[in-house]
Amino acid sequence: MELNAASTSPPPISGEAADERLASAHNAPEVKMASKATPPLACWELDNNIELVDPKRDALYAFDEAANKEAMSARAWAQNPQHFKRVRISATALIKMVMHARSGGSLEIMGLMQGYINGDAFIVTDAFRLPVEGTETRVNAHADADEYMVEYTDACRRQGRMENVVGWYHSHPGYGCWLSGIDVMTQTTHQQFQDPFLAVVIDPDRTISAGKVEIGAFRTFPHPPPGMAPGKESTDDNGGSGATTSDGFQAVPLAKAAEFGAHASKYYSLEISHYKSTLDTHLLELLWHKYWVQTLSQSPLFTNRDYGNKQMLDLASKIGEATTQLSRQSRVAQGGAATMNLGGTPGSSKRVDVAMEKLVRDCSSVSSQERTGLMAGEVKEKLFNGLGTSSSAGADAGATGVDSH
Repeated sequence: MELNAASTSPPPISGEAADERLASAHNAPEVKMASKATPPLACWELDNNIELVDPKRDALYAFDEAANKEAMSARAWAQNPQHFKRVRISATALIKMVMHARSGGSLEIMGLMQGYINGDAFIVTDAFRLPVEGTETRVNAHADADEYMVEYTDACRRQGRMENVVGWYHSHPGYGCWLSGIDVMTQTTHQQFQDPFLAVVIDPDRTISAGKVEIGAFRTFPHPPPGMAPGKESTDDNGGSGATTSDGFQAVPLAKAAEFGAHASKYYSLEISHYKSTLDTHLLELLWHKYWVQTLSQSPLFTNRDYGNKQMLDLASKIGEATTQLSRQSRVAQGGAATMNLGGTPGSSKRVDVAMEKLVRDCSSVSSQERTGLMAGEVKEKLFNGLGTSSSAGADAGATGVDSH
């Protein structure tokens, strides 16, 4: 989908300068807020690395049209395919994208992000959903989505919000944050006609299970990276440096294993951080006060039970496949060197070992999620049932004492 509006951005500053301004903003006297963040909200902000930004002190909220035109004319990203290295997403935009992704269930969703560029960083200030037709493997944007996008951006400009669309986001329910072949083609098309542009992927199922937003940001290369022959694709299973979890591993369903990592040589990941303003803080507190009962009472084992069931079935399929590979390898080993030379390959044993290691890590990840959910349920039961029991016991004891007197 094409955008006719020109991209806008504030005066570009280096990453070090932005960090120094952020540090000065944090060291400055605290801005008065409506109320302090509640402990659960503070934990959520800590898990997702959300920083407080004072709009009066930080240059992220400044806008200079002359500097924007200069940056668009320079087009530094055209000379360096990896010019953009960071993405800063506002807390409000992050919540809107996660809620949209969660509302889709097992179907993929799609939306657009508004913001601007600042040096080597994308600054995402807001996001809005698109009326698209989604399936379990892709999203199809029609003419209605294009019309809605144009009308929405025009309405924003009439309200004084001059940020342009700087990227698109979609969901991968249950199979991680990486770019498929269709995603790579879509992002490449956007970068050709309306660069600078960004692709963001969110996994709503893993977000619920982990309690931390599972998100990735990517840009594609206009040409194959140096050292790789044209038309040759990487077969590495890591799906790119940004597709892995914090410990460097990501479990992928067996049905997606063939495509996962097949296009990793065509894109790279960007570092993601989040920020909030004083107004965002107030809005987050209002949301937290509204949904705190639901957040406290729900269990990820029940809320995300469909995803858990799919993980169990996928593990069973992977175990069956690994068993077949081990049986084949043992038969080759028992056949002797001649059979090994005829039917075996030098790296077959290593591939089986790698597959078994991944399978063990998959099992450990699933069991860890189940244990965490069960422990959380036990803690809640002991906490609330214990309070009720102790209060009723105290009331009974008091009544008995009154009767005895």
